[in-house]
Amino acid sequence: MPFTSLVARLPFPSAAVQRAVGIAAVLAQALIGVTGSIVRVTGSGLGCPTWPECVAGSLVPKHDSGIDALNQWIEFGNRLLTGVVILVAAVAVVTAWRVQIDHPGRKRLVKLAWTMPGGVVLQAVVGGLTVLAKLEWWTVAIHFLATTPLVWLAVLLLRAFREGDEAPRLLVPAAGRTILVLLAVVMWLVLAAGTTVTGAGPHSGDINTHRLDAPVEALAQVHGGLLVLYLLLLAVFGLQLLRVGAPKSLWQRYTVVWVVAVAQGGLGSLQYALGVPEAMVSFHVLGAMAVIVATASLWTGSRDRGPVTSLTAAPRELTAA
Repeated sequence: MPFTSLVARLPFPSAAVQRAVGIAAVLAQALIGVTGSIVRVTGSGLGCPTWPECVAGSLVPKHDSGIDALNQWIEFGNRLLTGVVILVAAVAVVTAWRVQIDHPGRKRLVKLAWTMPGGVVLQAVVGGLTVLAKLEWWTVAIHFLATTPLVWLAVLLLRAFREGDEAPRLLVPAAGRTILVLLAVVMWLVLAAGTTVTGAGPHSGDINTHRLDAPVEALAQVHGGLLVLYLLLLAVFGLQLLRVGAPKSLWQRYTVVWVVAVAQGGLGSLQYALGVPEAMVSFHVLGAMAVIVATASLWTGSRDRGPVTSLTAAPRELTAA
């Protein structure tokens, strides 16, 4: 393939470059969710009321459109940031592809890399539908939730750059792995419940947007109750680590999850007590992204796929073969 030949001419990415690309993918996927919350709390969700154009007849904001210029540029800036995320995703694909050319067995790495641009394109379409639906609360919820698996997959990609492709060897008992699966499921339930609180709350993205007709207090209690369940599962998982004498690296990941999750719970409680101030909403979304990253890191740290073999270029005679 011509494009494969072109990629093969690129310098082989060093271990530092591979790690940097993985980190960039995680940051890009997480931060786009945070900037989306800024659009919402500033009431800029319909600053660009059409899609893919910003306003009718123009891809960029127009000051004579009857829409506040600041709202236009906040929403337009978020759309431009999507382009940056796509660029990072493309770099991830090219990097993984270049690694596989020298190390043909690294197919899983390339597959994970391709989820980045594929997911971003899907997310852009969902975002467009959200705008066309005039920010109906459930479309905003879907738009946010569609970001969360991309953050998880980006963490898996970062890990894949640093591990082998052997069959995974569990570092926890089978029961511990089951608890970890439940932990991930409950994490997403916490996130989904959070979107219902947002849907009924004061920050809709636009003053004319329909809101979820449900008591915020009850929705917040469900959201908080699911977080408590998440923490209980996390505690049970810790008992499984004690049972097998888990390695220090896994304990470190486990500790990070506790710190991030408890901090996020405290932030959410404070946010609710203060009447949901705008700035704290975006910090709470940032905390949600941190919980996803920490939980995904715990997931990847609970198994061993063998040593990585693709941090350096293969001997020339092997690549020629």
